[in-house]
Amino acid sequence: MSAVSGHCFCHSIRFEVEGPERFACFCYCESCQRAAGAPVVAWATYAKSSFRINQGEMQWNQSSPGVTRGHCAKCGASISYENTKRPGEIDLTLNSLDDPGGPTLQAHIWTCDKPEWMIISDELPVYERNIG
Repeated sequence: MSAVSGHCFCHSIRFEVEGPERFACFCYCESCQRAAGAPVVAWATYAKSSFRINQGEMQWNQSSPGVTRGHCAKCGASISYENTKRPGEIDLTLNSLDDPGGPTLQAHIWTCDKPEWMIISDELPVYERNIG
């Protein structure tokens, strides 16, 4: 299995994770919007046990009950999301990956929080909340 690598905006943090991704999606939930300062965040899910930080230190923040987000303490770039409802998994922001086009996006989730002005025009499945 090949490793997928990535870094934060300022390159202080370098990481790798074993691929391929288990799932990848666009998330429109209010929590992701607030954490990233953007109307949508693209995520790819991997096995947490294969995630390794090779350089620098992540800052971890419990952003809501059961949710931990990881970001760079220097530049603030959002890198990871973990939820206790999905033990053993870690989500990584696609744009923190060296090849953000590598993961295959599979769905739009939490569209109930999507800004009205944002239009989804691709053929991916759309879920008002999460899948399942």
